[in-house]
Amino acid sequence: TPSAPPARWLKTATLLLTGACLLGLFSTEIADTDFWWHLKTGQYIVERHSLPVPDPFAYTTSVAAAYPGEEQVRHFNLTHEWLSQVLIYAVYAVAGFPGIVLARAVLLASICGWAGFLANRLSANFYVGIAAACAAASVFTAFAADRPGVVSFLGVAVFVSLLELRRGWWALPPLALLWSNCHGGFLLGWVVLLAYCAETLPLRPRAPWARDSRRLWLVTACAIAGSGINPNGFGVVSTVFAYHRSPMTANLIEWQAPSLWGPPYGFDILLYAAALVLVLSWRKVRLSHWILFAVFAGASLTAFRNTALIGFSAPVLIAAYFPFRVKVPRGLAWGAPILAVAGLATGFAQGRFLQLRVAAWTIPAGAADYLLEHHVTGPIFNTYEQGGYLIWRMWPQERMFIDGRSLSETVYRDYNRILFNAGSYADQVTGPREELLTRYGVQVVVMNTMDYVSGALYPLAIALANPISTEWELVYDDSQAVVFLRRPRSGIPVLSNKLGRVLRHMDRECVAYIENSPDTPLCARTLADYWLRNQVRDSARRMLLLYLSHTKR
Repeated sequence: TPSAPPARWLKTATLLLTGACLLGLFSTEIADTDFWWHLKTGQYIVERHSLPVPDPFAYTTSVAAAYPGEEQVRHFNLTHEWLSQVLIYAVYAVAGFPGIVLARAVLLASICGWAGFLANRLSANFYVGIAAACAAASVFTAFAADRPGVVSFLGVAVFVSLLELRRGWWALPPLALLWSNCHGGFLLGWVVLLAYCAETLPLRPRAPWARDSRRLWLVTACAIAGSGINPNGFGVVSTVFAYHRSPMTANLIEWQAPSLWGPPYGFDILLYAAALVLVLSWRKVRLSHWILFAVFAGASLTAFRNTALIGFSAPVLIAAYFPFRVKVPRGLAWGAPILAVAGLATGFAQGRFLQLRVAAWTIPAGAADYLLEHHVTGPIFNTYEQGGYLIWRMWPQERMFIDGRSLSETVYRDYNRILFNAGSYADQVTGPREELLTRYGVQVVVMNTMDYVSGALYPLAIALANPISTEWELVYDDSQAVVFLRRPRSGIPVLSNKLGRVLRHMDRECVAYIENSPDTPLCARTLADYWLRNQVRDSARRMLLLYLSHTKR
């Protein structure tokens, strides 16, 4: 006789344990460097009752536009996430950094939960839904960052779910209004709505909701019209095209295409599997699902930041059109809660779950403390990744040179020329770099010495520490940052042997980063090459061994 279906309590336990596992998985420490300027912007809006236009946080933003449309992009970047930023600050004001971590975990777990719910509904199989939620999580772990962009992924999940359920459509226009003020990705809501509207066209008379076509089109029109009530109106459409003309945006990792030929990971597997399932079941695939997969796959292949769209939609489509019936015997049904318990135990044992804190190794907290304690003033040059935190800590006393808001092509170009100044060893001090520092009136340099993702070394720190550079003195050094002052005033201690200190700092900084982020060891490879070229063999050997010990094979 066939085995009896799993008891209801076992399903409930599986659901709760899986949900707890997802919450733990997404409750990692605050490590995203853009979080800080989002938090500060929210505070600014709440306290000043106005949007941050013109930019109050950087002293370089007012330079002339480098290409047609840059002013529009700049206004968009300053304003399109204002409501999310207010909500981020509200959570922080009420519950501090632990509240931020938990709020992010709830949002991401909810997106995976929506994927599991739809997969369960379309496949009529509870355990397929559990598997779909976990499959979605395999992609969303890369998006465990405290950014407004999570709202757009949640918006897609909610819109698709309400349309699939064919209920609650009245909520779509007000949700579209909220979405358009939380994040510029609200255009994805239009895509979802129009994809389902396509099924009501005369060519599809047997669509599940053909008789509701008038109501669906009305809701869609109201949602699109309502989403235009935001600081940029419908200008987001032209802004998207302006982004593609931006060299600065093209250099950002999140806007680059994902790798399709590396080792298998969640996005690759789900993309290929969904495409295969849809092709095998092409006769049964609804038009709306074809459209959503085509648009989401295209967007994902264009920019890494969009791969979450496949993370949500692919598990649902695989569950809906999988060509074989999946039956889970009662005995095997115990596997799901057991795996969830094992996941929870592993996560807590390794300290990865409920990290309700800031990742101190990612922020220049000591450097900010030093500058504030010693009342150091003057235009600051800072690295791109540390600008957000310095804004949080030091504004309104000081404004920054650059940060993750990507507001000026000209400034970004000059920033790279300052960091990577080409030329001879002596020219690194007296060449274009120094001219730019003088032009911007820079009196303080706060920086880390390498890019951790690419492993690139920032030569600026070595140049300022060069004994030839008599104007600049090293006054602070820890594992996260170094601080240089141009002709420091009397009373501020100067660190001796500044070149030796900076060289030792590079090793310390790299080691500290790899200890906390072992999956990004490229800085060690860069330093191994640097020391080898400078014939410091012991240091080269040590860095090479560090790199090899963390390289995935």
